[in-house]
Amino acid sequence: MEVVASAPGKVLMTGGYLILERPNAGIVLSTNARFYAIVKPIHEDVKPESWAWSWTDVKLTSPQLSRESMYKLSQKHLTLQCVSSSESRNPFVENAIQYTVAAAHATFDKNKKEALDKVLLQGLDITILGCNDFYSYRNQIEALGLPLTPEALATLPPFTSITFNSEESNGGNCKPEVAKTGLGSSAAMTTAVVAALLHYLGVVNLSTSSADQHQENKNSTDLDIVHMIAQSAHCIAQGKVGSGFDVSSAVYGSQRYVRFSPEVLSAAQAAVKGMPLEEVIGNILNGKWDHDRTEFSLPPLMTLLLGEPGTGGSSTPSMVGAVKKWQKADPENSQETWRKLADANSELEIQLNMLRKLAKEHWDAYKCVIDNCSRLKPAKWMEGVTEPIKAEVVKVLLKAREVMLEIRNHMRTMGEAAGVPIEPESQTKLLDATMNMEGVLLAGVPGAGGFDAVFAVTFGDSSRNVTNAWSSHNVLALLVREDPQGVCLESGDPRCREITSAVSSVNIK
Repeated sequence: MEVVASAPGKVLMTGGYLILERPNAGIVLSTNARFYAIVKPIHEDVKPESWAWSWTDVKLTSPQLSRESMYKLSQKHLTLQCVSSSESRNPFVENAIQYTVAAAHATFDKNKKEALDKVLLQGLDITILGCNDFYSYRNQIEALGLPLTPEALATLPPFTSITFNSEESNGGNCKPEVAKTGLGSSAAMTTAVVAALLHYLGVVNLSTSSADQHQENKNSTDLDIVHMIAQSAHCIAQGKVGSGFDVSSAVYGSQRYVRFSPEVLSAAQAAVKGMPLEEVIGNILNGKWDHDRTEFSLPPLMTLLLGEPGTGGSSTPSMVGAVKKWQKADPENSQETWRKLADANSELEIQLNMLRKLAKEHWDAYKCVIDNCSRLKPAKWMEGVTEPIKAEVVKVLLKAREVMLEIRNHMRTMGEAAGVPIEPESQTKLLDATMNMEGVLLAGVPGAGGFDAVFAVTFGDSSRNVTNAWSSHNVLALLVREDPQGVCLESGDPRCREITSAVSSVNIK
């Protein structure tokens, strides 16, 4: 039996920094960039003598990094020991494996535990694959002499091997090991592995039908289990309890998110101090998870664009650390900035929800306005609009833009006060130019900001102009788009599907 699950990467559109503290909300969009986990047995059957074994063979393969690691999982203590000579470990996947097997032990009765033992004795063969969108391929594109365009990115084979950041650049000390695009690869990877293993071991049953996925029905409890285990494994691997928005969007898809109280994971931290893992997981599954999420997606006919300026990724933890230091040093001004930013974030959410409502109730008028605005600069959106409903749509569009400028202003203020480049000057110029183009509603820096990425929300076909303009500024527009779907089961190995689609799209000259 083979199980394949996938989970999406994310873009935090609003809520950078604030989302770390309750009750601040953030809007997080899930994307079509997905991480895949493939789980199957290592051994075809269980040998009679193997019942005496007290460990499970685990094989972890990451083809894009050309890495393969072998482990022994103690069936008594549920701890994982690496037995291969791999110098590079993957704490996210290691914790995902331990926590998932512990969840099976914590929730199964005696009969199910016997079936679980049999499955585990066959070993766990786990392969992880990330869409190209999670990683930076600028160097390869430039080396091939191709222009910095999404079309050039599309020529790379799916699941291309990953380049490591050069040690020389920036002293080699604050760049990540692999150049990334800031889509939350560790959260998507952890969630995909947890989901695939939980389904494989029979702890949850994840429907393959995406239509069922987002109804609050039969599998919402299953998704909640995936969420709790993935959050725990991810936090322990990171060595800290983060806000969790990236894991939440990997599980449930696009949403408005308010974080859980960090205390809910004190049980997971106790595991590190030696409490039995099965007990720890029982506490986590029965814990008071008080996060708040509301379904959210971009209004119709709007496209999320993401651009990579090509500086190899900022270090989010050090930027967060600088902002926290500023909060302690200047509580009065920092609180005032945060209050204004929280209000503006909330206002943008209201405007976007208003646009979704107008689209639902007055589709023809809404569509007509979006079509017109896609060809015009914002200053001309209201020209010639006489119908009240169309005027209302334009007013809300313009208000959303105004609020986005406020958000950017407060983010810059915070960055300047904390001494970190949340919206660096180079990004400011690019974003201002982008927001003044035809058919662009919003532009900003996602998440914690820095040099990682820029995003834009565009209408209709205007995204083509934006990608061309970005390319001329040495910014590579990625192939990423919003996709509100969270974690799901796949019908098979994505590499087989990609080969089939690639063959069918080859034009024979």
